[in-house]
Amino acid sequence: MGERGSATVEFALVLPLVLVMALALVQVGLLVKDQVVVEEAARAGARQAAVTVEDQEVRDAAVAAAVSLDADQLEVSVDREGGAGAAVTVTVVYHAPVDLPLVSWLFPQSVDLTGAATMRQEVG
Repeated sequence: MGERGSATVEFALVLPLVLVMALALVQVGLLVKDQVVVEEAARAGARQAAVTVEDQEVRDAAVAAAVSLDADQLEVSVDREGGAGAAVTVTVVYHAPVDLPLVSWLFPQSVDLTGAATMRQEVG
């Protein structure tokens, strides 16, 4: 009977650590998902920048592509090197919040995720 009781105590001591580690993995997964969305938003912005010279349209396209992200936490910048045929780079920075309260002490308050895409301008 004593061995069975000690196994229960050991399980009770290890379970919180296992749960915190599992939640930390979930938080990392959420950040990875946000990173993929940020990179897609940068690609969408670069596609728009390739066909227009209006930077506001580029920003709108990038924000529209970042569907699951908070638009207030997005920063979109457009860097043009010249006219038609030259490269245009769109950089998107997202200040991703750490959402899970039980593991927030393991992470900073927010994590800056960056995505950039470069395409050739067709206009300009």
